[in-house]
Amino acid sequence: MKKPDSRRTVRSVASHGLLIALALILSYVEARVPAFFAFPGMKLGLTNIVVLIALYRMGGVSAMTVNLLRIVLVSLLFGTFSSFVYSMAGGMLSTTVMLLLRYIGKFRPVTVSIAGGVSHNVGQIIAAMVIMSTAGIGWYLSVLWFTGLISGALIGILGSLLIKRLPSPPA
Repeated sequence: MKKPDSRRTVRSVASHGLLIALALILSYVEARVPAFFAFPGMKLGLTNIVVLIALYRMGGVSAMTVNLLRIVLVSLLFGTFSSFVYSMAGGMLSTTVMLLLRYIGKFRPVTVSIAGGVSHNVGQIIAAMVIMSTAGIGWYLSVLWFTGLISGALIGILGSLLIKRLPSPPA
């Protein structure tokens, strides 16, 4: 059995730590920005930039790990159990969809980000339906699809620019 390169391991852990820290900072900033959108519940999804970078520069496991740890840490530091449930439902569905589209290989980061934004909203609406024991909230999904398309496109464009400029960290 081959012994792992300790420098590569240290760089990988450091890269993951930096991405998680950046995602925490972006989550905090986004939570502090007053809602200036026309639709309640709409956010830009700034942390999706970090997930895109992890997905395209480090792989699917890293993207899932970064997003999962971000959700847990943000919920512990700034959130409630309710926000944890909604974030987990939206975040894990979003990351899974983005991971699948990335590995199909026919989609660019902007498209992957849009699918992530829309699926994040789908996950949160499904969680709301389960928690509230009603399908009545489902109508709001049409609003959130629209906002997911817009924010996913904006984040995808920014993420694409960063992905092109950033070097690939060690695995």
